[in-house]
Amino acid sequence: MGLSSLLTGFGLSTAAGLNAYLPLLVVGLLGRYTNLIHLSEPYSLLSNPVVLLVIAVLALLDFVGDKIPAVDHVLHVGGLFVAPIAGAILFMAMNGQAGTVSPVLAAICGVILAGSAHGVRATARPIATATTGGVANPVLSFLEDVTSLVLSVVAIVLPVLAFLLIVLFAFLIVLLFRRLRRRRAPDIARPDGIPR
Repeated sequence: MGLSSLLTGFGLSTAAGLNAYLPLLVVGLLGRYTNLIHLSEPYSLLSNPVVLLVIAVLALLDFVGDKIPAVDHVLHVGGLFVAPIAGAILFMAMNGQAGTVSPVLAAICGVILAGSAHGVRATARPIATATTGGVANPVLSFLEDVTSLVLSVVAIVLPVLAFLLIVLFAFLIVLLFRRLRRRRAPDIARPDGIPR
């Protein structure tokens, strides 16, 4: 697998963790109407007009549903399965372009990347619901959709930039979770009675 295809697969799979349908739609449309992506069999099915229509309808339903309180949480539970599958398909499709990596390894990479991104998303949303009464959820959902779409396009056009953005995002998430953990940790006194 060429480095460019590897980084593209990395970016698309991560984007699928934020919105499973947008990266699939981007890949299918670009595979059908441009020369930016060549989808080998069986992944060329993504560029089939009927499949594109189904993915577009699912993307629209997800886009609307994820802005509605309670429905968004149901979609996130479904996303535990849908996002990793989409990530695996996307990573394998990119592996199919230059493929020297085992399809099983490509699928595992896609599942881990999309699953991790979806896990962060699904963890952050209940925190936003609790702290804002759900008011911030539609805004967060919209930002996730935009990020997924932009990351998908950047992963195809500038794969190295997409990889760097993902690394930066992961670094910021780790910092945020560490800060939240420190705020939640009780102020435990040391044996000498002095607070830590």
